[in-house]
Amino acid sequence: MDLFDHQERKNVDGVPLADRMRPQRLDEVVGQQHLVGPDKLLGAAIRSDEVASMILWGPPGTGKTTLARVVAGETRARFATLSAVLDGVADLRRAVSEATEQRRVYGKRTILFVDEIHRFNKAQQDALLPHVERGTVVLIGATTENPSFAVNAALLSRARVFELQPLSIDDLRVLLERALGDSERGLGALQLPADATALSTIATAAQGDARRALDVLEAAAKHARRTGEEDDAQITVADVEEAMASATLLYDRSGEEHFNVISAFIKSLRGSDPDAALYWMMRMLEAGEDPLFILRRMLVFASEDIGNADPNALRVAVTADTAFQRLGMPEGTHALSQCCLYLACAPKSNASYKAWRAAQQDVKKRGALAVPKKLRNAATKHMKAWGYGEGYRYPHDEGGFSRGETYLPDELSGNRYYEPLDSGIETRIRERLATLRGEGDADTDDE
Repeated sequence: MDLFDHQERKNVDGVPLADRMRPQRLDEVVGQQHLVGPDKLLGAAIRSDEVASMILWGPPGTGKTTLARVVAGETRARFATLSAVLDGVADLRRAVSEATEQRRVYGKRTILFVDEIHRFNKAQQDALLPHVERGTVVLIGATTENPSFAVNAALLSRARVFELQPLSIDDLRVLLERALGDSERGLGALQLPADATALSTIATAAQGDARRALDVLEAAAKHARRTGEEDDAQITVADVEEAMASATLLYDRSGEEHFNVISAFIKSLRGSDPDAALYWMMRMLEAGEDPLFILRRMLVFASEDIGNADPNALRVAVTADTAFQRLGMPEGTHALSQCCLYLACAPKSNASYKAWRAAQQDVKKRGALAVPKKLRNAATKHMKAWGYGEGYRYPHDEGGFSRGETYLPDELSGNRYYEPLDSGIETRIRERLATLRGEGDADTDDE
């Protein structure tokens, strides 16, 4: 449960450079001087070990977890951690129970760090509230999402929000040079210099993200050692460009690979391959994709690619969305998986999608065509005198359907937008429409 376990820190084998180089003391923190600089509130609270509940809000790689590590290293309080992605209600209860016991028996405060707190659902956040109010735990929540939307108002009112800014190019250069010179935690033992242009390229491309900058530096160093002469190897711009080309696929959620995996997921659902659909969905979840984004895509898919072939698909997707927002992660994975498999196995039809697109085109092309008078609302005697509602045939007076009646504007009379496919429940819809229209067997035209 403790992300900051001392033994894990000591064992640097296989640990990414960005994790090894995390500051452990406040004076090692680079950037965010508007928060931790001299006479600033957060810095003063950490130095005096008087940290109160807070939300650290900022883009990836700006130091949210780093500041939590600094607090862990400098406070006399007990420090516990939770990940809103990995830990559920049981883990939250256990953490609070341990904090309560520590306070009762030893009189010791507990600082509880919740990483990605926006991933906790309302019920999980509400469960924290009384323990924050009573002082059982001092909460430090980290989020990349606007706390006004991502954190419950009641919890937000009991925590101060500190907004972290993207690191400047100068800040990132300091971190890169520090990593190159640090023999214990960094790359100093390699004695691998980097030319100034290469470091500037990394610092500029990282766009304020320290983790990304250090990841690229580490990859560039490996590339330089593989391709350079052993005695005079150095990190060049070419090494950096090669490292950034691969890093984009690994770390940039807005990059090409992100959209490739989403595309593979949707195409697997559409192709009725439940195994492939589940695989691509788990690829996204394991990469840190927001589950709500995946649920939104499945909600769209249920109407766009299944539609009336199985109207229950949309209900399943809506229910999965609701269930996930009640459960959160990791339990919410069950609802995501069930929905994914149902959609993949359901009969498919894009007839509803094609219908509204065709109708939309006519609206854009023809503009606001006049409503036929027989369909207009005759709310007053004057409207009746003008012919509003005249000639309208009431379907219930004619056995539930007025054969031969039209409802489109005169200019579009006879247009067909919705053409049900011979798939799932739409087969029955297709047959019914054919009967109502007097077209006989719906399959006749296909034979």
